[in-house]
Amino acid sequence: MAEVLLQVDNLVKNFGGVRATDDLTLDVRAGEVHALIGPNGAGKTTFIGQLMGEIVPDAGAIRFAGSPLGGLDTPARVRLGIARTFQITQLLDEDTALSNVALTIQAQQGHSFRFWKTAAGDASLFGPAQTYLAAAGLAERGNVLVRDLSHGEHKQLELAMALASEPRLLLLDEPMAGLGASESRQMVDSLKRLKGRTAILLVEHDMDAVFALADRISVLVYGKVIATGTPADIQANSQVRVAYLGEGDA
Repeated sequence: MAEVLLQVDNLVKNFGGVRATDDLTLDVRAGEVHALIGPNGAGKTTFIGQLMGEIVPDAGAIRFAGSPLGGLDTPARVRLGIARTFQITQLLDEDTALSNVALTIQAQQGHSFRFWKTAAGDASLFGPAQTYLAAAGLAERGNVLVRDLSHGEHKQLELAMALASEPRLLLLDEPMAGLGASESRQMVDSLKRLKGRTAILLVEHDMDAVFALADRISVLVYGKVIATGTPADIQANSQVRVAYLGEGDA
């Protein structure tokens, strides 16, 4: 069994009278794709925010590679090897796809954005940037302006930018959101190529994608994990079918 890379124990977060995460316990192993599924309002995005240090939990513990994350801000967690993509992409529309990734590499190296123009021709940035684009399925689209890319290609570009930080753990927040069938297949293919290279925590509503990618699945309902197991385990779990998949007891 692979080592546990991320360990979350009894995480609690309250917003007024609403408990967004309720003694949430979960682990992600090195190299695996661990999907987190659940209905809208289950607390998935709040949980990801706590992992990234954007939201401070009220109780519980998060450990990454054996070290506690409590008190660390988002940049410190990124330096440890955690990267995140968002439901809504955040890109520079007037630059090329390749430039967006190169800029991410430059920022990762600790350079200020104001030096971007002088670094624009730096092969030490653009060579690796092309590699990350290829890993995300955009090998032939590097010189295209971001504004001219499709929505699905924006998602792939954001994945390439996340990979540019060489993360040990990649947090994917609904990468299939808004994609058509063809674009979803392309994204699934890109993520399949990453399996084993980096651990992935996948938050996703597209169950076809989840079952195609996940080694394990955790089901979150009202802030609490009600089941964790292989895709076959989750499909066979009667509690999950009632609470999340909407099936009755019959």
